[in-house]
Amino acid sequence: MEAGGGGAEEEEQVMSEVHLGCPPHFSGLHVSRFSFSSRPLGPSVDDGGDGSGGSSLIAAPSGSCNCGLPYSVAVDEDGDLVLDRRRRNKYARSDYHLLTIQHGVTSSLKSVGLQVWKAALLLADFVLHKSFTSSNFDGVTAIEVGAGTSLVGLVLARVARKIFITDRGADILDNCLANVHINSGMLKFDEAKVCVRELDWKMSWPPPMGTYDSSDPSLRYLWSADDIEEAAKATVLFAADVIYSDDLTDLFFDTVKKLMSSGAKKVSSYSACIHYSAPRS
Repeated sequence: MEAGGGGAEEEEQVMSEVHLGCPPHFSGLHVSRFSFSSRPLGPSVDDGGDGSGGSSLIAAPSGSCNCGLPYSVAVDEDGDLVLDRRRRNKYARSDYHLLTIQHGVTSSLKSVGLQVWKAALLLADFVLHKSFTSSNFDGVTAIEVGAGTSLVGLVLARVARKIFITDRGADILDNCLANVHINSGMLKFDEAKVCVRELDWKMSWPPPMGTYDSSDPSLRYLWSADDIEEAAKATVLFAADVIYSDDLTDLFFDTVKKLMSSGAKKVSSYSACIHYSAPRS
């Protein structure tokens, strides 16, 4: 999620609903674990034929969070939805994978990328479903725009050939890189194919280039000429929770247009949460 906001509003603290179960009044970075199942979708003997066994994020800091979309809709005699519930005790421990995300519990508006937002869970669920049930993302080069905590990019890294995780601001990018280090072993991906890079939507594309130096914060997330060449080969763009500010939305689509107009043909996928605020008196 691209950082935004300005003036006094930058100091106003906001909190994602995903973090409601986190320790209250917690300051600094918190670690949450999300589990997901790799079992195939569809009814089977093991799941009792209810079709509830699928690849979806099933746990969040606040407890249980089934973010998968239903594949059929049933209603009871009152017209209320009847929801299938995952039968967790029927699955072997090996059927589950764990995603560990370091994030802020609250943040100012300019640092909202430090939090996990609900649409990122939805988009990650989509990526997981596709990666377990098809080869659509196998070997792709992809770019996550406004990555925030890099949750979507991390689940895609399992099967992608190369992925660029992009956002703006050293604090957010440092956290992205930390999450890459935390999850590479558990999700079994090579960190070398995951590039955390700064992409400011207010800047032109290609962005300023430089020589990468992990010891220098000002050079740690610069793009190299090889990066630009690789990014031009990207066929998939992902973005979650980036539609929340009119000004930033315009900049976001300008950036996407620039990315999609260079190199290989691309497919873009977005997931957005719409928040409403009462006007201030």
